[in-house]
Amino acid sequence: MEGLSWRRACILVLCIIPFLHPAAGIRFVIDREECFSHNVDYEGDTLHVSFVVIKADTPWHYSEAGVDLVVKDSTGAQVRDSRDKTSDKFEFIVQKRGVHRFCFTNKSPYHETIDFDVHVGHYSYFDQHAKDEHFAPLFEQIAKLDEALYNIQFEQHWLEAQTDRQAICKYPLLAFV
Repeated sequence: MEGLSWRRACILVLCIIPFLHPAAGIRFVIDREECFSHNVDYEGDTLHVSFVVIKADTPWHYSEAGVDLVVKDSTGAQVRDSRDKTSDKFEFIVQKRGVHRFCFTNKSPYHETIDFDVHVGHYSYFDQHAKDEHFAPLFEQIAKLDEALYNIQFEQHWLEAQTDRQAICKYPLLAFV
């Protein structure tokens, strides 16, 4: 009987793997405006977003001016905006499923390097017909564990980008040697 429970747990884990949502992270150089899209499959999901302006394209220029980020949902309605910031991190609950747009605007005359991350947090609830009553709580705990582990990675990446920015701001000439 013990082997049967172990097999059920293995099958359960294999069934969950396709439902894990990957994160998207990118580091890019922006001149004036850049837009990115990310699909969100379910209403009620949590969208995690962060960005850090790492550096300007010239070692002679340093500014705290920052960039603008405007987030729009699948209908084109503005969901969130962040103005004149060198970094920001936020999350929100998705009201409309579909493709969300993230548009960055750089008002500086210099190219800026930006580190940008987006992740969709989704808790799957399955209508179980199995007789074992432990499956539903197990699915929920695994989904919460997945989200918690991603949040740690998300925070760590954001802090690393902040560290990169601070290193460049403190020693701007050394960053381009």
